Amino acid sequence: MNILHISDLHFGPRHWEGNDKILLGKLNSYDADIVINTGDNTTDGLEDEYAKAGRFLKSIKCKNKISVIGNHDKRNMRSHELFRKYIYNPDIIYIPEMVQFKKKHLFLNRDITKLPDNFTDINFIKCISIKDLTVLVVSIDTNELYSDEGYVEEEILKAVSKEIRRAEYDLPILLTHYSILGTDDCPLKNSSLLIDFVHQHKIENVFCGHTHEMELMKTTDLYHGPSFTQFMCGTLSSCNHPNDDNMFLYYQNFGCKDMHLFLVRMFPEKRNLIFKEEMVF
Repeated sequence: MNILHISDLHFGPRHWEGNDKILLGKLNSYDADIVINTGDNTTDGLEDEYAKAGRFLKSIKCKNKISVIGNHDKRNMRSHELFRKYIYNPDIIYIPEMVQFKKKHLFLNRDITKLPDNFTDINFIKCISIKDLTVLVVSIDTNELYSDEGYVEEEILKAVSKEIRRAEYDLPILLTHYSILGTDDCPLKNSSLLIDFVHQHKIENVFCGHTHEMELMKTTDLYHGPSFTQFMCGTLSSCNHPNDDNMFLYYQNFGCKDMHLFLVRMFPEKRNLIFKEEMVF
């Protein structure tokens, strides 16, 4: 299968200075079976930013498009509602409100917010059939409301694990916004829990974003043996700071021996865009 990986769109005041129409034309030129978007669709989690990001994502021509929420998306108490309205609306995996949890703002006070749904996390699994392969996409919400540092809730990982054990699939992959290997100034604070989760379910491929820089890393537990690869994508269309990697990734024949990874960099030139493609391996 072929995967198109985008991340960190950041629609809003610091959005891309190039041409969205040209960018969409380039994205749609790839023969993707799945498009994965690893978060930060907005700058400040505002509804107009969500709406613009949603229109952009809907213009990507692929049957299977999966998005996760990012820390910038969670700067609004309505973030979970707006994400599901404009970006992606999966079947959420919930936990009971009365269980003991440590993640801040996991449940909001309905008497104050007047929101119909007070659970702020967006965790889900989804099976996608591609040719003769069933891919299990696992998405873990690594973001805390109003925070730029990540956190995962142990009770949620238990609930997701229960759903995974019920599913039938050939290949599991994990989508998350934060790196689980801790290479960030604003890291996932308890990443060891998610690493254990990856090992538990024999997930060999993790996709993330957040840092606006590309990192391709493979790690192996030298004692227990499990190994996984983390693919961190740069930013698709942001100009937040001068060190942004404006780029996206395309995985051809993913999961096969003849897999190739293409890095596509973007350079704005007035209202035009220049693309430079490099085959990483």
